[in-house]
Amino acid sequence: SAVFFSLFPGTDVGVTGGCANKENAAAVFHVTAQPLLLTPEPWNLLVTQTPAKEKAKEGETVVLNCHLNSPHHPSLTDLMVKWYKEDEKGQMDLLEKNVTILPNNSRIFMSGDLSQGDVSLIILNVTTSDHGIYFCEVTLPDGKVVTGDGTKLRIRRALGLFGIEESIGTIIGVVAAGIGGIVVLIIVLTPQLRKCILCMRQESHQ
Repeated sequence: SAVFFSLFPGTDVGVTGGCANKENAAAVFHVTAQPLLLTPEPWNLLVTQTPAKEKAKEGETVVLNCHLNSPHHPSLTDLMVKWYKEDEKGQMDLLEKNVTILPNNSRIFMSGDLSQGDVSLIILNVTTSDHGIYFCEVTLPDGKVVTGDGTKLRIRRALGLFGIEESIGTIIGVVAAGIGGIVVLIIVLTPQLRKCILCMRQESHQ
């Protein structure tokens, strides 16, 4: 006849005297006796950058939006935010650990409230060198890194006197070319001018 005994309240294990059932009972006891390890719930953070493309004119102020959403972790103040830019010259870090790292910089800094998930970047008095793709990157307390999709920033040059978008480099080139042309004309015409002056003097003497 089977003998029933309880290893734990609410758990009955049947033992009939056979080796297999005794092993099963030991296995049940071993598994049940294992303490439950409570692992912290992983962060589920969403980093959203809007818009995907942004345009601005030289001298304007630009805000590149970046918002964090973490439903299971309402406190965001422990997060580390980084902003960096990518262009034809490579990658340039602008902000690390929520603070601007550019030397002598007073134009680029993080705006918004981190506790509310707003880690937007503001750029004052933009110049053509500010063009590129800007990425918002967040490091979680467990070391995981989450990066936004990026915002591509294009800078339009300030309008010239005639409503044409002008480049300072182009203006300098045109002026230099004009001056160079005048110098060449002077050099070429100088011998002819001398001849004419000599002719005029000879005619006056006669």
